[in-house]
Amino acid sequence: MKVKAALMNEVGGKWEVEEIDLGDPIQGEVQVRLAASGLCHSEEHISSSPVASFPVLGGHEGAGVVTKIGPGVKGIAEGDHVVLAFTPACGTCPPCAAGKQNLCDLGANLMTGVSIADGSYRVHTLDGRNVAPMCLLGTFAPYVTVHQASVIKIEKDIPLDKAALLGCGVPTGWGSATDVGNTRPGETVVVMGIGGIGINAVQGAAAAGARFVVAVDPIEFKRTKALEFGATHAFANMEEAAAALPDLTWGRLADLVVITVGVIHGEHIQEALTLTGKGGRVVVTGMGDYAEDDVKLNMSELTLLQKSVHGAIFGGSSPRAQVPKLLNLYRSGRLKLDELITTEYRLEDVNQGFEDMRAGLNLRGVIRYTDADY
Repeated sequence: MKVKAALMNEVGGKWEVEEIDLGDPIQGEVQVRLAASGLCHSEEHISSSPVASFPVLGGHEGAGVVTKIGPGVKGIAEGDHVVLAFTPACGTCPPCAAGKQNLCDLGANLMTGVSIADGSYRVHTLDGRNVAPMCLLGTFAPYVTVHQASVIKIEKDIPLDKAALLGCGVPTGWGSATDVGNTRPGETVVVMGIGGIGINAVQGAAAAGARFVVAVDPIEFKRTKALEFGATHAFANMEEAAAALPDLTWGRLADLVVITVGVIHGEHIQEALTLTGKGGRVVVTGMGDYAEDDVKLNMSELTLLQKSVHGAIFGGSSPRAQVPKLLNLYRSGRLKLDELITTEYRLEDVNQGFEDMRAGLNLRGVIRYTDADY
C-alpha cells in the first residue's frame, strides 16, 4: 500500500511529507486506519536519539480502526477500534509476567525501526530505502502496520481522535503522579513543565486527592490551563515555587515532584529534590540528550532526609490495564481528554504543529486524518 507520511531524513531536519510503501501484515501483525495522531515532544528528540538509521517515520500516539489481520493474531478482528501504545506488551516476558508490561522486553527494539514480527523493515520509501517508524508505530501516516503487542482494543463509543492521546501523553503523565509517584490524599505535589505530559500529571495528582497541586511553567497559557485541569497554584519558575511552598505547607515542602519538562538537564534533579521535604519523592519522566549523563545531586540530602528519585516510562503501569481504566474515567467525566486538544492539523502542516508546540501554544496538537488522506 502506498500512503502519505511525514519523514525526517537527517539529524535536525524538518518533517517532509512524501509517499511511502507500507507492507501488509505478516505473522502477528495488524494494519490500522488511523483517525488521528498526537504531536508529542518525544519526536523532538530524534535528533539526539539512538535511531538506527534515517529516514524516520514520526508519530507514536494514535488510534484507529483495524483494516487487515495477519496470520496468528488473537483477540483482534477487522473493524475493531484500537489504541496504539508506544510501549509494546507481549504478556509473556519476565517484566510482563511480573505485571510491568510498560517494561516489556520487546521495547528493546523501539528505536531500531525493525519489526517485532521478523526483524525486517515493514516500511520503505518509493525508491526502496528502509524507513524506521518511531516506536515501531509511525503514526504520521494515515495507515500503519504494527505488531499486535502494540495494539490495545477499546470499545467503540470512545471518539478515536480523543482515544489517540491514550497512546502516550495521558497515561505517561497520569501514571507519573499516581502509579510511580504514588500520590496520597492530602499530599503536596509539584509538576515541573506543563506540556502534554505535565498537564496529565496535574490531572492525576488532583484525582488522587492531593491537597495542593503546584504547576510550574514559564508560559502563562500553560499555567492558566493547569489551574483548569486541577492545579491549585501555578508559578512561572522553580524559584517562585520554592519561595511560596514553605508557607503553603507549613514548612514541610512537597511530598512529590514530577519532572515533565520538554528537555531535562542534570540540574533539574537537584531543583526537584530541594523542593521536597523529608521522605520526599522525585519522579523523572522528561527526557534529555542521550549523551548527557551529568546529574546534580546532593548525596547527604538524599540519604539523611531519605528522599528518592525514580524514573518512569508509560506512567509506570501496564498499557493494557491503564488505557481501559483511563477511558472509564473519561466516560465518567473525571478525566479531561477533549480539553487537551488545543489545535488540529493536517498531515502537511506537521512542521507548523511542532513550531506551535515549541512556542507553548498547545497542550496537545493533533493531526486529524480526513478522507483526502486515505
